[in-house]
Amino acid sequence: MNIVVLAGGLSTERDVSFQSGKRIAEALRRHGHRALLVDSYLGFDTKGLSWGEIFEKDLEMSIEVGEIPTKEPDLEAVKRQRGEAHPSFFGPNIVPLCQESDIVFIALHGADGENGKLQAAFDLLGIRYTGNGSIGCALAMDKGIAKHFFYYYGIPCPQGFSIQKRTYNREAVIDHTIFPCVVKPATGGSSIGVSIVRNVAEYDAALEKAFRHEDEILVEDYIEGREFSVGVLDGVALPVIEIRPKTGFYDYENKYNAEKTEEICPADLDDETTTQMQLYAERVVAALGLTTYSRMDFIVDKEGEIYCLEANTLPGMTPTSLLPQEAAAIGITYSNLCEEIIQISMERFND
Repeated sequence: MNIVVLAGGLSTERDVSFQSGKRIAEALRRHGHRALLVDSYLGFDTKGLSWGEIFEKDLEMSIEVGEIPTKEPDLEAVKRQRGEAHPSFFGPNIVPLCQESDIVFIALHGADGENGKLQAAFDLLGIRYTGNGSIGCALAMDKGIAKHFFYYYGIPCPQGFSIQKRTYNREAVIDHTIFPCVVKPATGGSSIGVSIVRNVAEYDAALEKAFRHEDEILVEDYIEGREFSVGVLDGVALPVIEIRPKTGFYDYENKYNAEKTEEICPADLDDETTTQMQLYAERVVAALGLTTYSRMDFIVDKEGEIYCLEANTLPGMTPTSLLPQEAAAIGITYSNLCEEIIQISMERFND
């Protein structure tokens, strides 16, 4: 098949998505597909080739992919690279290239790929794509909205409330807050803008940090315990993986630096806890209407209580990502995982 692997974009997880996209494109090509990695925002130079010739030329990547930086990307600098005033999310030639492909493998992370807008646009344009549909993505991406679905479907999660930047009242917020707590952007990813807060001084700094990324943030109870994640592939939970950062919590730097975090899969848990966590993960999929693949993050406190933190509708596929490790634990290689995602997604469009 002719497959466009779409990465980059303008989210804070831009650099991460390139690593996912590069590995995905390489894996698909090993399976005999003609896969081309492109930057959704900066676009693609056709170099005078027809759409058919682009895939036939055996191109692999239209961009250079380096290591994941330890800091989030400078998105204003990325905008200057495109050098045009048009606000479109899609860079030059991206839409027609996607329309000419058999399917688009969405390797974007963060708001660009996970808030449902891209999926809705592709639905309108008649473009087949991997992963979840627009509604499921939108529900999962807004952590405040997702919480309401968790409550309704009996999925335990930390208590919390949201704050809008335009109506923020410091005194009222402090009165409603119990320390320690977690402050995070409502729709962000890769733990960017997230802070664990233990007093009022840290609270002010955490709110300022989170508001730099979004106009809506969440304040949640801090649950001290062990961190886990559970991927779900085609409705069935994969083995549980435990995440053990060597310092701090599972933030952006610890996520993408293999030396800073230990990951154990299958996790060292009793059978009852493992089964219950997997059931919760599958219940999240049902609650939010997710399909194909996703990943849910959990924490287990000292009393053994399980809390679901959030759902990820485009799990990372980098060398340190969790979903590929979980799949590998039951004998699914990285290449076969990518192929399975393609096949499951194609079935959805052929129904």
